[in-house]
Amino acid sequence: MLQILNPVFAVLLLCVAFASAVQNVKVEGANFVNNVTSDRLQIIGVAYQPGGSAGFQEGSNVDPLSNGTLCLRDAALMQSLGVNTIRVYNLDPSINHDDCVSIFNAVGIYMFIDVNSPLPNQSLDPGNLQNSYSSTYLEHIFSVVEAFMDYPNLLGFFGGNEVMNTPTTGGTVPPYLRAVQRDLKNYIAKNSPRTIPVGYSAADVDTILADSWSYLSCDIDGDSTDPSRSDFFGLNSYSWCGPLSPTANFQASGYDKRVALFGNTSIPVFFSEYGCNKVEPRVFDEVPVIYGPNMTDVMSGGLVYEYYEETSNNYGLVWLYDNGTAQLRQDYDNLQSQLNKLDLDSLKTSNGSATSIQSPKCSSDLIQSSGFNTSFTLPSIPSGGQTLIDNGIPNPNNGKIVSISSNDVTLPVYASNGGTIPNLAIKPLSDDQSNTPSGDNTSGGASTSSSTTTSPTATPTKKSSAGRAEIGVCGLVGSLAFALLFQH
Repeated sequence: MLQILNPVFAVLLLCVAFASAVQNVKVEGANFVNNVTSDRLQIIGVAYQPGGSAGFQEGSNVDPLSNGTLCLRDAALMQSLGVNTIRVYNLDPSINHDDCVSIFNAVGIYMFIDVNSPLPNQSLDPGNLQNSYSSTYLEHIFSVVEAFMDYPNLLGFFGGNEVMNTPTTGGTVPPYLRAVQRDLKNYIAKNSPRTIPVGYSAADVDTILADSWSYLSCDIDGDSTDPSRSDFFGLNSYSWCGPLSPTANFQASGYDKRVALFGNTSIPVFFSEYGCNKVEPRVFDEVPVIYGPNMTDVMSGGLVYEYYEETSNNYGLVWLYDNGTAQLRQDYDNLQSQLNKLDLDSLKTSNGSATSIQSPKCSSDLIQSSGFNTSFTLPSIPSGGQTLIDNGIPNPNNGKIVSISSNDVTLPVYASNGGTIPNLAIKPLSDDQSNTPSGDNTSGGASTSSSTTTSPTATPTKKSSAGRAEIGVCGLVGSLAFALLFQH
């Protein structure tokens, strides 16, 4: 029996992707930097929230990183697309994310994680700040930290998203945002095995943007170790609407003004969402500018909104259906084409002066508009919050990297032209690599012959009919191994 099984299991082992790891990334001045290679990391990313915010329900045991089979499909498509980072919203810290995170880790894709969710007591309420900033809220966001802090491809946590989006909220929210960042970083310092950056994702609202950045990026009392300061600043910007729009250039889009505003930044600044859809399909002609010489000295890339096509929102790169199948949209092809043109070597080079800029001391003089909050006296941590920091939350659900059982995507995936994409699989990278655009043309390799299965018709409603199942060589070998095992 052993003579029969040994070759079988030898092949079976070849089909298993053992856990490799991207290297941790740290903040050095205005740059994200690989801890080992010292290369600068420019964010080439997408927002990832399959199901949208409406699909996140308490007690469902489902969130964007809970299903390894679906994550394998999406990671393969993202690796081919060329992204190195995803932003994930609305996560349940009580469920297991090991398979999904390990898959993204294996292909060199980092994660920004939002600690808040739309469920009750899981975010700051701008209309009820004092009550929503509670120990119950802190326990939730600390639970998210615990669930993700041990994953090496965790790039950072967003402590808030567009909590300030009007002059009114600019007058009340800022001290609470800094308090949340303080509490998160103090929890990480006490309970995490490594430092993890914490920052904010801002609305692109002219009347409060400059003050939001100034308020969050300064050091209270000039203390460079101030935990309430943002480690990075994201901007959700949809101002470039090409190609026929009059906003489709560096000046008319306002990108030149953003570069001027952030020109002396002491922390990384990037687009935490971008991708205007007023002209469809999107051609992403802003990509060569975002990653070109006019912007890379100041900005650190961005994340396209979004991977999944929500019902009729026309922001998605990919249609996802209830039966697990997927189809690329023309937006995916266009973005892939733009990313393939990037000068990757230049993007790795750090701006030396950007790593040496010191954060300013917090002062009311930094604030320009009359209604924006100028107080840097922060709310005290809620009752019970410090105990959570000192002792850790009870019964944390700590994630870990696990081995991947198969690289092959078994769910059918269709190109934008309707053909089936053959041999879709992830390609695990070595330990010090992050994913990069590689010149792939994912739709171009699809078969459109009459003998292939055609794609479902793309509509805003997810398809519910059963999909075609396929099995690869690793699945056959695995079945054979178990059959032989139980035969003896």
